[in-house]
Amino acid sequence: MSISASRLPAPGTAAPQYLTFSVGQEMFAIGTLCVREIVEYGPITPLPMAPPKVRGITNLRGAAIPVLDLGLCFGGAQTLENPHTCIVMLEVYGSGGAGLVGIIVDAVSEVLEIPAEQIEPAPALQGRLSPAFVVGVGKLSDRFVLLLDIEHMLSSEDWSALLPSNVNADGPRP
Repeated sequence: MSISASRLPAPGTAAPQYLTFSVGQEMFAIGTLCVREIVEYGPITPLPMAPPKVRGITNLRGAAIPVLDLGLCFGGAQTLENPHTCIVMLEVYGSGGAGLVGIIVDAVSEVLEIPAEQIEPAPALQGRLSPAFVVGVGKLSDRFVLLLDIEHMLSSEDWSALLPSNVNADGPRP
């Protein structure tokens, strides 16, 4: 499956900002426009009969927010709590407006600007991570980072039923 070039920033445009984080031994990034906040890892209430990658719900200022474990989503091990573990709250849009979803990550690294010239389309990925979830590969001075397409990831068939009822894959609607 090829990744649409339209999901990559256009060369010569302002470099978009990405929040980088680790899951296991791998480094990932997501566009900062969908990041609402980063919260300390805290109590998560399991949901009966939910798939293992859905760790449950957490309380964010009185609201029940679904929390997904990216380690399990990517076919790896459950993310174990450590002093750097946190939950990245993402704002996702649907026909009724915006909703929040949390993702558990091992550690948040930094916010980076990655110019389009330093982003290549994702290679054909074999195994754990669906190529539909990867926008491209950011080439940093000392490492590579996989740029995730959170919109596609959260709208996948496995997760759509767990998102707030006002959230779907179509993005904001007028």
